[in-house]
Amino acid sequence: MQKDNSLAQYATKRFRLAGKAYLESGDPFFAPTDTLRREAEAKGQRFVSFANYDYLGLSTHPAIKSSAAAALDTFGVGALASRLVGGERSTHRNLEVALAKFVGTDSALTLVSGYLTNVTTISHILGSRDALFIDELSHNSILSGAKSAVAETVVFRHNDLDHLDFLLRERRENFRNVLIVAEGIYSMDGDVADLVRLVRIKEQRNAWLLIDEAHSIGVLGSEGRGLCEYAGVDPQQVDLIIGTLSKTLASCGGFVAGKAPVIDWLRYTLPGFVYSVGLSPVISAAAETALQLMQQETWRLRRLRENAELFMDLAHEAGLDTGPAIGRGVVPILFSDSLETLAASRLLLSQYYYVPPIIQIGVPKDQPRLRFFLSATHTEAEIRGVIDLLAKRKSEHAAPARALSVAT
Repeated sequence: MQKDNSLAQYATKRFRLAGKAYLESGDPFFAPTDTLRREAEAKGQRFVSFANYDYLGLSTHPAIKSSAAAALDTFGVGALASRLVGGERSTHRNLEVALAKFVGTDSALTLVSGYLTNVTTISHILGSRDALFIDELSHNSILSGAKSAVAETVVFRHNDLDHLDFLLRERRENFRNVLIVAEGIYSMDGDVADLVRLVRIKEQRNAWLLIDEAHSIGVLGSEGRGLCEYAGVDPQQVDLIIGTLSKTLASCGGFVAGKAPVIDWLRYTLPGFVYSVGLSPVISAAAETALQLMQQETWRLRRLRENAELFMDLAHEAGLDTGPAIGRGVVPILFSDSLETLAASRLLLSQYYYVPPIIQIGVPKDQPRLRFFLSATHTEAEIRGVIDLLAKRKSEHAAPARALSVAT
């Protein structure tokens, strides 16, 4: 009998290995949030999401809606072609100039996907005689860029810059060019890289430095300019800054920023830009307005910090494990195993708090968690409410364990 070697059979096997069994008691992912919100409101309750990275609460801002609508009326929906061969809209350069000015670089280039920005940039700038040094907990977009690059990839322990310096000291002379990649805020742990030390290492070892600011723009620094502002480092000392439009800037897409000669080169050669359409003018206009608003409505930055610090304080008082998070936009709550994480997520959703579990994919298997994205629009009552539920569940599960200990 011929063995079934179909793609469907292969996919079924791979899905099983990826943890399909965890979905048997209910799928916590792909929740219809709009429907859940309407259901909660019909019961006189409030649906609260801690799963969306709308850090400054700008996604429904009237001014952003208005600018997007105006762009739709003026330019239409589509980008229509690659900007290189089809021309561009005024909204493209306006946004790029504003982004470069905000992050403190000479120039910037926008792409249709933040994920794509890392993949195409990392794989493009390095050749076969070069090397890429990345943190072991790098985002998947960085890992995919590394896999796509012909350069050699060297991994250093998470935020262990002594290890990075050791590896560079031992191996730097083997390569023509070296690119170090780190992140502003690490998206799963909520911790930050030591940028002052990274700059010192890259200068001592004659390397380039790329910082992924996806989760730190609008979150770190007194004006939300990211890791450079937070660490007191001149952005000109960082060779490439990667950012996203889908988080603080409440739209969709990514950007790469740096010195003018670098961005000029990428504008004509970067595959993910040259061979892809530009941003929709609706997206460009929305992101530019969001960038303006975050500089005008500075209370949002202050409120986000206050909310994140309150969340951390309450979590620690309740004995919850927040890992290495510094208490800004991203804060995880770690659990002992995946089943516990799933159960906690289901409990929260039953009370209309949406916090999907992070298991199997994106984190080590022994570090499952609920990942909370804090926003300037979360209220103190919402933050206290979700922590109270987790604290109550923790105490209820601890009681049987104490009883068993006494009995034995």
